[in-house]
Amino acid sequence: CTSVKLSSLRHHLKTHSDDKRRMCHLCPKAFRTATLLHNHVNTHTGNKPHKCSECDTAFVTQGELLRHRRYKHTLEKPFKCTICEYSSVEACKMRRHLRSHTGERPYPCHLCSYASRDAYKLKRHMLTHTGEKRCECYICRARFTQSGTMKIHMLQKHGENVPKYQCPHCSTFLSRKSDLGVHLRNLHSYMEEAMMCRDCEAAFHERYAFLQHRKTHRNEKKFSCAQCSCTCNQ
Repeated sequence: CTSVKLSSLRHHLKTHSDDKRRMCHLCPKAFRTATLLHNHVNTHTGNKPHKCSECDTAFVTQGELLRHRRYKHTLEKPFKCTICEYSSVEACKMRRHLRSHTGERPYPCHLCSYASRDAYKLKRHMLTHTGEKRCECYICRARFTQSGTMKIHMLQKHGENVPKYQCPHCSTFLSRKSDLGVHLRNLHSYMEEAMMCRDCEAAFHERYAFLQHRKTHRNEKKFSCAQCSCTCNQ
């Protein structure tokens, strides 16, 4: 991180500090600043002091209110990609999008060669190692590790109760037409800027094809020990 103001730099450095002296009196959590503590306590009490002027919705923090206004009212997308036409309501989504251009995957799995562009997908991936089944079918209460597996189960076992929208480009089934639209935009739309494989020279203009290709590298043993015949993927 770089800053033109010393005060801004000091504020940034606090984000790396382990100094959390402000304790919540309702739970064991502690916070660096009084504002963070105040916002946290509001989540316990249900107090939502930041009210939207356009509708009846209220929020715990000013940031949540700003995000709501951009999504629901102003439709403003102030964070614009310098490489393609993508723009976003939130800075964190822009940072994640930029990794699709750079190929950066800062969230690696410590159990296999998988690495992700965002923390959520890594957390979801870790369920494949732990076997934890967080997703529950609301019809029969069967449990699954992945939401996608649960949706397939619902379509196959409870098809008469769930609308079927199959992707015309792959085997994915979705329960809502809007989900199919999101799926098509995210995975099957043409990208002018090709996605480059970091393990070979392959390039792809469709995210789905890129992800399918990446699976071919998942179990490769790329590192060899100089002292014995052992090979590893990390």
